[in-house]
Amino acid sequence: MSTRPRTAVVTGASSGIGAATARRLAEAGYHVVLAARRADRLDALAKELAAEGRSAAVYALDVTDRAAVDAFAASLDACDVLVNNAGGALGTDPVATADPADWRTMYEVNVLGVLHVTQALLPALTASGDGTVVVLSSTAGLATYEGGGGYVAAKHGAHVIAETLRLELNGRPVRVIEVAPGMVKTDEFALTRFRGDADRAAAVYAGVAEPLTADDVADGVAWAVTRPSHVNVDLLVLRPRAQASNSKVHREK
Repeated sequence: MSTRPRTAVVTGASSGIGAATARRLAEAGYHVVLAARRADRLDALAKELAAEGRSAAVYALDVTDRAAVDAFAASLDACDVLVNNAGGALGTDPVATADPADWRTMYEVNVLGVLHVTQALLPALTASGDGTVVVLSSTAGLATYEGGGGYVAAKHGAHVIAETLRLELNGRPVRVIEVAPGMVKTDEFALTRFRGDADRAAAVYAGVAEPLTADDVADGVAWAVTRPSHVNVDLLVLRPRAQASNSKVHREK
């Protein structure tokens, strides 16, 4: 029987939910493979984990580049858990005036990125005899809101990948878990969405006493992944108490 540590690949691991999830899985005993475009940030995280006695490896990766994803998959000796976290939003323009280039960018990373990495690592996940695929979607993948058309469409796509894959893998030793966070305050998500406009990014969370943090979501991911093998958390929706829906948020005055 193999005594190798179980390996968890986390995409988008350079910041936010991805970095927090990598920390939690490393703490749980996984050898974590940190994958993202910004290698300098990955290196810093790997050093942090090593200093704590954790096991981590770094791989600079753009999930929208299929050839790069295939090369990444070929470089791995094993994969037991895949956390598809890479994603993001651009803009809040209405459907009538939105830039199709923004929609294309969001689709490529949130949908095709999930497809590329999942397809490339599925053989290894199956061969592990106890694999887990996690798709970090969003409550935007479950309900619509004004100004969110492109992001909502992309996250609906990610949601459908998880639902369909779970049906198609039924009977094989691979679980498919979807984690759908609502309002999460991280250093970069809203800032990226508003193209660096710090005031508009801050307004998203104005008056909300306690939005979710990256650590909150990472705790949910780690909990779902570490359930017994026969337990599949199909869909875990996480919202702060102040958020009742995508469009109803309590803001203190």
